[in-house]
Amino acid sequence: MWTSDWEFGLPLAVATIVFHVAAFMLTTRALVPEVAARNNGHYRFIATVGLLAVVAALLHGLEGLAWAQLYVWLGALPDFRTAVLYSLGAMTSYGHADIYLERQWMLLGTIEAVNGLILFGLTTAFFFAAIQKLWPPRS
Repeated sequence: MWTSDWEFGLPLAVATIVFHVAAFMLTTRALVPEVAARNNGHYRFIATVGLLAVVAALLHGLEGLAWAQLYVWLGALPDFRTAVLYSLGAMTSYGHADIYLERQWMLLGTIEAVNGLILFGLTTAFFFAAIQKLWPPRS
């Protein structure tokens, strides 16, 4: 009964995880080595962590938009705006909007929630690694 949920949800989950890791690796590689090598390390530390937070928010937003697009394409939700609200709620496990997927796609929402947990865990790991490498700032 839920074969289609897995067929569509699993590839998107894998794609968002690969995208997330690649984008964070590129961002961290671009930002972290510069911070440790320069003076005013505290300011650079704050700026780098701030930039990483912005990148994280953008990544999670883009990944939520990808799920929303899938819901609309499958006909699981009526329009993109509703799908975005549902998607971000599912991804963050917030889920307080009274929006429900079509019955045949309900497992897909759960797959997105698991994907969101993994993505937020990866974000935490990248932040931890970057902060560990940057702190204490070298001035």
